[in-house]
Formats: sequence, structure tokens, C-alpha cells
Amino acid sequence: MKFIKNLYWIISVCIANLSFVVNAQSIDLKENWQYREIKTDTWFPATVPGEIHTDLLNNKIIPDPFYRDNEKKLQWIEKKDWEYKTTFQVNSSILKKKNTELVFDGLDTYATVYLNNQLVLKADNMFRQWRVDVKKVLKSGNNDLVVVFKSAQNVVDSLAKKDLPFIIPDNPRAYVRKAQYHFGWDWGPKFTTCGIWKTPRLEAYDEKSLEKPYVLNRKIELIQQPDSLGKSFYFKIDDKPVYMKGANYIPSDAFLSRMNKKEYEKVIALAKDANMNMLRVWGGGIYEDDYFYDLCDQYGINVWQDFMFAGTMVPGDKAFFDNVKEEVQYQVKRLRHHPSIVLWCGNNESDEAFKSWGWQKSMKMSKQDSTRLWHDYVRLFHDSIPKWVKEVDGKRPYISSSPLFHWSKEKSITQGDSHYWGTWWGLQDIEITEKKTGRFVSEYGMEAMTNYSSIEKFTLPEDRYLYSDILEAHQKAGKGFMKLESYLNRYFISSEKIKKMSVEDYTYLTQCLQYFALKNIIGIHRSKAPYNMGTLVWQLNDCWPVASWSITDYYDRQPKAAWYAMKEAYRDDKTLEIDLIRPIDLKLEDPKITYKIKGNKVTLKAVKPAKYVYVSIEGYTGKWSDNYIDLKEGEEKIISFEGKIDKPVLKVYSLFEVLKKYN
Repeated sequence: MKFIKNLYWIISVCIANLSFVVNAQSIDLKENWQYREIKTDTWFPATVPGEIHTDLLNNKIIPDPFYRDNEKKLQWIEKKDWEYKTTFQVNSSILKKKNTELVFDGLDTYATVYLNNQLVLKADNMFRQWRVDVKKVLKSGNNDLVVVFKSAQNVVDSLAKKDLPFIIPDNPRAYVRKAQYHFGWDWGPKFTTCGIWKTPRLEAYDEKSLEKPYVLNRKIELIQQPDSLGKSFYFKIDDKPVYMKGANYIPSDAFLSRMNKKEYEKVIALAKDANMNMLRVWGGGIYEDDYFYDLCDQYGINVWQDFMFAGTMVPGDKAFFDNVKEEVQYQVKRLRHHPSIVLWCGNNESDEAFKSWGWQKSMKMSKQDSTRLWHDYVRLFHDSIPKWVKEVDGKRPYISSSPLFHWSKEKSITQGDSHYWGTWWGLQDIEITEKKTGRFVSEYGMEAMTNYSSIEKFTLPEDRYLYSDILEAHQKAGKGFMKLESYLNRYFISSEKIKKMSVEDYTYLTQCLQYFALKNIIGIHRSKAPYNMGTLVWQLNDCWPVASWSITDYYDRQPKAAWYAMKEAYRDDKTLEIDLIRPIDLKLEDPKITYKIKGNKVTLKAVKPAKYVYVSIEGYTGKWSDNYIDLKEGEEKIISFEGKIDKPVLKVYSLFEVLKKYN
């Protein structure tokens, strides 16, 4: 009887939704847009979805923002206000509907909307859907729509100044509900965008549709239990503990409108093909497009979903909290139907930042201000967001922050999830991981240069030397080249020789370093299961061409060396060997590598053992079945590339050939 009732209910919902579809009309408003700088006369063609930087680029008003040091030459854009307009047609069938709404799924960020010269909407959150009743404003025939964007940078600077002497660390970006990475990051450029970044539409209907029934067909648990060693942190899916192997995901482009389905397919396939079963959507980016989660659903990739807060404290005023509530509940309701999502997480690193990054001292914060900041933080992430989430999704776990303890604290290794940055930031040896493996390591990594083919794209030949101003412009990490030199000196080649290296050889060696580091850290993490139940590398992807911790390149999503290491390290059908000898201590001989190519297959052979054998084809930037491989003496190995290439020009070398140049 219960089954029949449920069946009737489902049928009635379907009929209701069907009737809405029959009676509703929806018009996408993405044609005939133009833009101009406020208070100027000339209008230019605009693309919607888009952003001001891509519109300026498409109209050849600015050069490629990613080329050479153009980033710093284009900072003027974010200080201006910009205006967009279009005209759309409305017919009598739309005007006859009882309700007509103008819907924006993505306005970036401080936007004022006018329809037929009437103010209809003011928006201040990039992550919210904005709906406004425009039935009384619409008219038959042509309707004029105008969207005016205020500079987000100017607004947040003004808000921060108004609050003085009170300071919200570490950046005025804390005041705005906008992708935080747009204000610059240690792997990303500073392009503080504005624009209509998702397609707007007009919806006309007689009756409001019923909400889609929320069904989650799997049981998701996060087990955090005290034990003799500290406190566990692992996921149970349908009552089975799951060891999570994966990476952190950042937005895949500095300009979000450029992310189409094909690009998403490339990026998520990189995770799938590297044997990953989890991606963490990091809190300084965006709540991703539904297609991102569709692909994760399809490939069985679990998603750890941060809310969009990263490395900062928050304003405590009512308007900010009300804004965040609308954002959180809209996004959770939008995304909760995706079975791939297994966790809601309040923020990235804000808790540990307040307790361990020294803000109070560096900003000379009063005790009163410090107390106020922490109180507002607790109200939002401990009290409010979990309550708001539970109202719309009571089926998934929530945690307030990732992580709770800085990597230097003992509890970081024994309790909860850990961002272990003793390697890289702390300049500790890679082998420290044997003693410093947390219960679930949700961030760690090693930097490497972007692929040399990418360096060739954003540089001129005269830029290609260590450490040119242009290479420095594409290295955002604090003391990044110094840290790379420190690790290369310990693991591959002495510092005095590094300074003599070509950029191409230096790039190769940094990628070998990243390969060595991630292969062995993952191997150690996995060997410590079930004490450790997760390893998420920082990071899967890049949003522009840059030296970073990414295991793939921005251009063509081409794998870096470490992607091949992770693909092997995340296999479940074999036990990974951990390297006990550093490459600098290996006695390398000339391997005299030979190769044959037939179709899309390359057969490699070495007379002597060869380390990190790298194969490239001129002009090819796709995936190989394997690369940066080790060859045993006399061993033949076949690797393949994707597609067909006429008369391929191959380059094959190993660690021996590169190091020999500088001995």
C-alpha cells in the first residue's frame, strides 16, 4: 500500500512539473549585448555569458591577459565601472501569463539592473540566483535591459576603509560574495572581473512549479571518533569505509565563461584517468557548474564541497549573514541532487589561519577586535551555516573548516583532516611524511614549472632564462624559485649548477621533483591505512599558465610529470614501491635510449637503467599512456599517444642526459 501511495505521489509530481513545462515559457537573453565603460560614448559588442576582460579581449582593446607580464598592465580594468545593454522582444503570449520573472543565475557582482528605464534589481552576490517580478514593466515588442556593474575592488576597499580601525584579515575581499581567487592567489593572477557570467532568462508562467523531489540513494557518513591515537576522519559510503584518493580542484580558468562542456570533460577525465575517487572543490573559487557534478556522478568521483570562504575572517553584520544564508540555501538546493557530493565544508583554512598565521600580531589587533572576529566566525560557521544546510539537506555531513589544526601542531597528525605543508612551505624533506601522516590529508603538494610548451606560449625567446621578469610574473608563490632551488639542491643537482641551466632543462627537473615527491608521499600515506584514510593532492588543475602545485597544465589540460606518478600511485591493483634513494644519490650511466614509432605507439629501449624517460612530440600537447618512466637495463616498453600524427618529430631523453650537461 505504501509503495502505491509513493507511486501516486511521484506521478502527481511529474504531472505537475509537466503542466508547468506546458504552460511556461522561458527565453534566454544572451543575444545582441553591448558594453561600454561608464560615462563614455562608444558601445562595443559583448558576449553573454562573459566578463569584461573577455569582452575587451574579443574586441582587441586589450592583449592576451596571460601573455608575458600583461597581467600587471591590465589592472586598470578592475577599477572602472562597466555597463551592459541589450534589447529583446516580448510577444502577447508572454504578456498574458500571470507571472513573468527576470532571472539571473550569475551576476558578477555589484550589479544594478534596469528594464525599460526602471530600476528592477540590485545584486551583490556572485553566487546567488536573482529573480525579480517584471510583469508590470514589460511591454509588447522591444524591451531594453541594462546592467551596470560597479568595481568590486573599489567597493571592498571602501567597505574596509569605512570599518577602520577595525580590520578583517587578510584582505578586503572578505566583504564581498565573489570568487576570492579573482583577487589573486599564490597560483593565480589578479583579474577582479565583472559581468554576466551565466545566461540570464525571462520566465513566464501561470502556476509556480513544484520543487524537484530530493532523493539521495546512498548513505553518506563522515566518521570522526576518538581512538587511542587521536580522532579518526574517514568516509563511509553505504556502510563501507572508503579510502579517498584524489586532488583539490580550483576554477579551471581565470575567466569563468570560458569553461564549456568540452573543457569540463577534459579536466574531470584527468581525475578519472588518474584513478582518483575524490575531488575537493576548494573554497576560494566557485560552486561549480552542474555539468562538473554530472561528470563526477558519472565517473564515481566523490566531491568534498567547500562553501566559498578561504583564508579570511568574515563581516558580522546582518546584511552579510542574510546574503550568505540565501547563497548557501540556493546552492545546496541546486546541488543536493548530485550523489557525488559527500561533504559540505564551511571554509578553507580560516580556523587555523586565525589561530596560527599571526594575524593578531602582524595587524596589531586589539583584544576587543580579535574577540569580535572570532565571535562572528563562530556564529557563521559553527552556528548558522550548519543550521541553514540542515534545513535543505539533512542527509550529508558538515564540518566547519578544513583543517582545524595548522600543520605545525601535533594534533594535525592525530585528529581530523590535515593540510600538511611542512613539505614545501616548511622546506622539510619529503621523507618527513613517514612521521607526519595525518588521518586524512586534504592538502599537500610540491610545486613545479608549467610545461615547457606552455612557457613557449606566454614568453618571447629573450624571456627564457632563469629567473627572468616574465618567468617571475608567472610564479606567484612566495619565494617560489628559492624553495624549488632548495629541493632541487637536495634531491637532484647542486645549487651552483642550477643557475647555469636552460629553462627547458630546469622545467624538466622541477617536474621530476614533483613526480618524486608525490609518488612517495602518496605511497607513504596509503601504506598507513587505516590510520590514514585519505590523500588529496594540492592541486589537480590551473586557471592560467603558471609555476604551481598543479599536476596538469592550463593549456590543453596537458598532464605534467606528476600526473603520471599519481595515475600509478592511485592504482588499487598493485602496491606502490616507495623510492628509498634520492635521485641525486643514484649512479647514473648513459642509458643509450633507442626508440621506434609505429602508428600511435612508441617502443623505448635502454642499454642501461634510465630514470624519468621523457617523450615528447613536436606540437603534441595531449596525454600519453605513460611518461617520465623508468626503464630497466634491456627492457622494452611501449607507450602510446592519442590520435594520429603525420610524420611525428620525437624528443626522448632521461635524467642522465639533462644532468650530464651541467656536470
